[in-house]
Amino acid sequence: MVEYIGLDVSMKETAVSIRREGERIWRGKCASDPKLIAELIRKRAPAVERIVFETGPLSIWFYHELKNAGLPAICIDARHAKAALDMAPNKTDANDADGLSQLAEIGYFKEVRVKGFDSMLTRTLVAARTRLVRITVELSNQIRGLMKTFGLVVPAGQGSTFDKSVCDLLAEQDELGRIILPLLDAWRGVRERAAELGRHLMADARNSQACQILMSIPGIGTVTATSFMAAIEDPDNFRKSRSVPAWLGLTTRRYQSGEVDYDGHISRRGDKHLRGLLYEAAVVILTRSYADSGLRTWGLKLKERIGFKRAATALARKLAVTMHAMLKSGELFDPTIGATV
Repeated sequence: MVEYIGLDVSMKETAVSIRREGERIWRGKCASDPKLIAELIRKRAPAVERIVFETGPLSIWFYHELKNAGLPAICIDARHAKAALDMAPNKTDANDADGLSQLAEIGYFKEVRVKGFDSMLTRTLVAARTRLVRITVELSNQIRGLMKTFGLVVPAGQGSTFDKSVCDLLAEQDELGRIILPLLDAWRGVRERAAELGRHLMADARNSQACQILMSIPGIGTVTATSFMAAIEDPDNFRKSRSVPAWLGLTTRRYQSGEVDYDGHISRRGDKHLRGLLYEAAVVILTRSYADSGLRTWGLKLKERIGFKRAATALARKLAVTMHAMLKSGELFDPTIGATV
């Protein structure tokens, strides 16, 4: 006889439900620590067949720790599980754990690929740098707005140009300088930290052959190439290159019922940050890139037919397919491919 376990994971406590032969044999709570949960499972369910929990903030940590402990951990799509869990009359952690254990027993779930810690380190590096860059923009805009109130308009410019302009305008403004200069010091510090993380990111990209392959595409830079690699991990995770844009939420949703059948907006499911980076790269190819390529020609022709935004979205979708195909083949970008609409 084998057991099936459902875990409803939260930040402090995890609800645990154990089933055997169609019946619940134990239910309780445990601190949200994979080591403690592994000990509980070995004690209560020594012949466990599946341990199911949903995607969430702690799912990567739980998955790898339980796998390292030799337990059959399975992470499932939270959207998929929600439809089944909503059948319970009352929404509680215990009932959610019961529902997950039932899904584990009948096998009705969609397992998701859990990223490795190396990929998550790269994603964390990109996210941290992106956040710091946004903070520098927010601080510079705040400084411009505060100084504008007193008739001090900071000229257009970034980096050292912005720094010098602010200092020059505050040279004879002692009272205002006591307020603005601490903000300017914070702006400098955050900018230095963002540059430091950027150097780490560029060093990692230079040492990655896969990133160098992706960066041969005009419009694809260090951040986009690194983010794409961290999300895909291994090209063999996708049997077809056309599956990648659907996984990233770049394909249109379809609604069909009876005589009604239409395509809607893109699904916007998957990695929001990477989806935005691919769209940004598509915009660069259409507006700022002067390198002749089949992708740019294809995108410009499409823009004349369906408009800029829809063409940029379609080009982002085509970029995802092209980048995955390049990773599988190991070849650099061929600018002559993809010119036809």
